[in-house]
Amino acid sequence: MTYPDLSLLIDGEWCSTGSGAPVLNPATEEVLGRVPLASGADLDRAIAAAVRGFALWRATPVARRTAILLNAADLLASRADRVARVMTLEQGKPLPEARGEVLRVAGALRWDAEDARRAYGRIIPSADDTVLSVRREPIGPVAAFTPWNFPAGSPMRKMAGAIAAGCSIVIKASEETPGTAVELARCFQDAGLPPGVLNLVFGDPAAVSRHLIADERIRLVAFTGSIPVGKLLAAQAGAAMKPSLMELGGHAPVIVAADADPVRAAGRAAVAKFVNAGQVCTSPSRFLVHESVHDRFVEAFLAVTARIVVGDGLDEGVTMGPLANPRRLKALEELVTDAVSRGAKIETGGERLDRPGFFFPPTVLTGVPLDARVMRDEPFGPIAPIIGFDDLDEALRIANSLPYGLAAYGFTRSSRTAERLVRGFEAGILSINHCGGSVHEAPSGGVKSSGYGREGGPEGLDAYLVTKRVSHLLVD
Repeated sequence: MTYPDLSLLIDGEWCSTGSGAPVLNPATEEVLGRVPLASGADLDRAIAAAVRGFALWRATPVARRTAILLNAADLLASRADRVARVMTLEQGKPLPEARGEVLRVAGALRWDAEDARRAYGRIIPSADDTVLSVRREPIGPVAAFTPWNFPAGSPMRKMAGAIAAGCSIVIKASEETPGTAVELARCFQDAGLPPGVLNLVFGDPAAVSRHLIADERIRLVAFTGSIPVGKLLAAQAGAAMKPSLMELGGHAPVIVAADADPVRAAGRAAVAKFVNAGQVCTSPSRFLVHESVHDRFVEAFLAVTARIVVGDGLDEGVTMGPLANPRRLKALEELVTDAVSRGAKIETGGERLDRPGFFFPPTVLTGVPLDARVMRDEPFGPIAPIIGFDDLDEALRIANSLPYGLAAYGFTRSSRTAERLVRGFEAGILSINHCGGSVHEAPSGGVKSSGYGREGGPEGLDAYLVTKRVSHLLVD
């Protein structure tokens, strides 16, 4: 198959503007295509379309809305092989990993579609002839912004939540991975979603966000991405008195307690660390291991790392693809150099691979001091810094010492220790004895600088709904 033609979707019509920006294959550095960049006039048309789409969609019976979304989910699942190949071409992750992502987001769409049927209100008993009720209604047109690391997962979380709740949406997906977003939008369109309910644009991130957020017709801002950009967009939304949903970065600590099985913990943690080449907001990225099991953990972790096959995600047997862009290569090299200058030891990896593409090998560092940048800054790549500890309270203090609070992981065979970890970690997502990712049945989101609001689970629709209190005095 060839890479898809790239266009903007505005008011049900596919359109292009100008020559656009190049989209690169990160495994070969070849140009796949050019993504059109929306002008101010394009964005105005998209907002106007979303306003019309919202008026139509909110009035559509929820059973009809659900049927369309379930149809879109079925179409997406049936096209999983095609969409996965597009994702691997533009983002780099191995093809099986990409296909799994597509099937997961089809399931997430089904979940949100069905859960929208349960956006219940309530009747409140009254002391007089007043009928007092609470209703849940869609908030209105949404502006959403998504990154490149999960080209299907990130856009679908916004699309599914907003559209299932009865909202319309203008979504700016990543210019580095636009093909997958186009494929998702085509599934909605082919399923019968009315024009204007879903509008897909690309463009200069700063210019697009300013334009959309400032428009009074946009009622909610939803963002997934870095903390600095999230703070900027949240400030813009706040200045316009608009609510926002922020799923931001993290630097997830892993605590391996003295009573944990170090081999099992290392196996599960290492596999999770190198999924998507470590380019995951919830990736385990700081490993705090009790001194009594430290050496066995490192040995087992390195054994798993040695079995990882790095290469083009389209090639058979590859288990880790390239980084998504050259910016990540430079950032990881700087983190490793800084750590080594401060006394860390490279157990494996540490340098970009000498081949075309943006390849950086799985890298394990030991003896990393706490003042090393990799212990403070989210690596967002395949680097695993491992340090020892001898007191669990001190490990928790280190884990919570950063401004992040997205995900955290703990390994122990003691229920008492597990409860200490559950109570002690400052994180919105916590896994004990595994490093599981997000699931559509349960909420995901962070605390502290890692954002606010939740995606997934029954809480996933909350941001897209407003609560209306109705007091109706009965009269003759």
